[in-house]
Amino acid sequence: MTSSTANSELILPRTRLGELFAALVAGGYRVLGPTLEDQAIVYTELRSVDELPEGVGEEQAPGRYRAVKCGDAQLFGFATGLRSFRDFFQAPRQALVALRRGPDGPVIMAGQESAAHPAAPPDARPLALLGARGCDLQGIALQDRVLAHGAHPDARYVTRRAGTFVIAVNCTVPSGNCFCVSMGGDPRAKQGYDLSLTELLDDAGHRFVVRIGSERGAAILEPLLLGRATVHELARDEELLRAARGRMGRTLSEPGVREALLENLEHPAWDSVGERCLACTNCTLVCPTCFCSTSEDQVAVTGQSAERSVRHDSCFSLEYSWVHGGPVRSSVKARYRQWLTHKFATWYDQFGTSGCVGCGRCITACPVGIDVTEEIAKIRGETHAA
Repeated sequence: MTSSTANSELILPRTRLGELFAALVAGGYRVLGPTLEDQAIVYTELRSVDELPEGVGEEQAPGRYRAVKCGDAQLFGFATGLRSFRDFFQAPRQALVALRRGPDGPVIMAGQESAAHPAAPPDARPLALLGARGCDLQGIALQDRVLAHGAHPDARYVTRRAGTFVIAVNCTVPSGNCFCVSMGGDPRAKQGYDLSLTELLDDAGHRFVVRIGSERGAAILEPLLLGRATVHELARDEELLRAARGRMGRTLSEPGVREALLENLEHPAWDSVGERCLACTNCTLVCPTCFCSTSEDQVAVTGQSAERSVRHDSCFSLEYSWVHGGPVRSSVKARYRQWLTHKFATWYDQFGTSGCVGCGRCITACPVGIDVTEEIAKIRGETHAA
């Protein structure tokens, strides 16, 4: 880092956020960030900062999500968005191999094309994440541990993750389902970023406190010649984050969760949740740390082409545990128990940490409003407090 930016907090006026965006584009990055689409905040490729969800917040509760107008000019006045950045690194569906019938036998087709879906040229630009929250960064780090640094790295994941630039945004507006603090996280991004922003909007104006997390981050900022944050701005930054820590919508006492779950595999609470769960897989599809997948073969009815692809799967699917003769986990109760005990118990055995980052997306996405913090409290014999 340069002497002018090392160990300092800078101020980026809202009116100059577009300059930072332009610097990312000029640096060859494909910028991904939040926008409002179909009345929900989603992460997608952005063309400019004008697509950020200005003045939009969220209402999240068990089984409920709603984007709402806040009446202010905040760009990041929401908690998480229902989906995470996971889909950009572990694609929901991707072709492994495509074949077509040639005059001399099967021919492997170029890229990921098929007869039905000709391939577009792959976008080789590295990704820049704008607006990643602390829980998002924890989720990415956990997926890295499994898919990039595990015993069997996923080459496709590693390729997508290569060179990713991260601009984290510290979370000042937690949702009704957030519990990242309970899981050892924090509304303030602690690591895994190149730059982090805290949005300030008060009588002194609309601006961002910027912290530098890498040499790349310093290099992107240097041409902007930003001024340093004042003592009052840093105090306001800390005040907002301290307030967010105290406004978590949910709580979970993490110590002892592993033992409580593994020692109570026949607890009556499993029967209760098994009766309510629809096994719809929503919770696993929105979870930023889930990584289950399966492969599929598709053959054209003409017999002229075939394709094998890999797609997201879920341990809630009946077929997921299918072996010769039938599924290992035939009941919804067994499949829910498998998911919860893996996420909160046996992840420790596999990876040395919990598989949950406390983002609350699974609670929001559940059609019947099942709350993992409440279910764990029942199994532990605790009175649940949201």
